[in-house]
Amino acid sequence: MKFLHVGCGQNDKSKTTDIFASDEWEETRLDIDESVKPDLVSSITDLSIIKDGSFDAVYSAHNIEHLYAHEVPIAFKEFKRVLKDDGIVFIRCPDLYTIAKFIVDGKVVQPMYQSPAGPVTPIDALFGMRPFLVDNPYMAHKIGFTSELLVGTLKGNGFTSAICVRSISAVELFAIASVNEVNDDILLEQMHNHLSTRLGEHNIEKVES
Repeated sequence: MKFLHVGCGQNDKSKTTDIFASDEWEETRLDIDESVKPDLVSSITDLSIIKDGSFDAVYSAHNIEHLYAHEVPIAFKEFKRVLKDDGIVFIRCPDLYTIAKFIVDGKVVQPMYQSPAGPVTPIDALFGMRPFLVDNPYMAHKIGFTSELLVGTLKGNGFTSAICVRSISAVELFAIASVNEVNDDILLEQMHNHLSTRLGEHNIEKVES
């Protein structure tokens, strides 16, 4: 089984999910930044260097929020194109709904949670981690997602089935979408398998989309 790890940065399969990190999956790392030494150098909005139907899965963690709104459908269509007919995409991104709740409560610059890169505030989650923006403005966030928007955008751009869960502790959305039609309960089971050792860490709850 092969998966495409898009926008990988410094990370490899060990930083993805329990399933993708297993020996059964072969990883291809893709990034626009040559300095992170990916297998393929490319933008997620143009995967023309990859043939149609080349992968069983695409893994995208915290890169779609760096796109402009009009670029997201382009990226999703590219994800779908490089997948096999029974392929899936696994997406992680900030949860706009929970971020908004912190803002409404007046906690705009108070840490919501502790990440490997340091404390994350609502401003950081909305617009990009401020310490990184000093040297790398490309780390800015240009779009945000609620569960409804993420699932709707996936289904509107080539994916037949999609479900979303929320990580309460990390203010994060996890979505799985499939090219072919798959029952939501099966997708939810797949999600739990991908996150089986991380369920307590993330305090996962299903989101009705």
